[in-house]
Amino acid sequence: MPITRGFLGKRRPARPDRLPPGQYDTGSGWPTLTAEATPNLDVDKWSMSVDGLVASPQSWSWREMHALPGSTYFGDIHCVTTWSKFDTTFTGVSVDTLLEAAQPRPEATFVMAHSTTGYTTNLPLEDITGGKAWVVWEFDGKPLAKGHGGPVRLLVPHLYFWKSAKWITRLELMDRDRPGFWEQNGYHDRGDPWLEQRYQGDP
Repeated sequence: MPITRGFLGKRRPARPDRLPPGQYDTGSGWPTLTAEATPNLDVDKWSMSVDGLVASPQSWSWREMHALPGSTYFGDIHCVTTWSKFDTTFTGVSVDTLLEAAQPRPEATFVMAHSTTGYTTNLPLEDITGGKAWVVWEFDGKPLAKGHGGPVRLLVPHLYFWKSAKWITRLELMDRDRPGFWEQNGYHDRGDPWLEQRYQGDP
């Protein structure tokens, strides 16, 4: 599968401390990109599970997820296709809250995020703990649009945005790394924007 190496856009130097190398500020825009067809999810049938190497596998319905303590992220997001968006606000629940209920086993060091479409992406456990990741359903105070992963997506804003899996349904804890969809197709295993970890072979 071909790899898109980025949009052409105006690179704005006004905020060099917040703009990772090779990125441009998309301003008020938010490009819509996806590797699969956008699904129509019925929230009454949707569920979110945390399983694999955990002491207590968990599953939450839409209503049960919304009953958990809420959490909001305010900050920037960055896409491997070279756009960045400043000052975003996402609301949902911290992944820490879900993992606290599931109790990861000591040997769990990696996570595979699964979407209802079959999309997957892999992450070190340390990249979704300690207040670094959320399961979100609101953007700027409104329900998350379908094209951006609504009604619910993973949010891991310190990594390139393909790691923030749209239409999330499952977090699978593992004791070893295993490549997800884009990682099998040439993207970097981790995806740190500040290190420009875009593709396999990047530092």
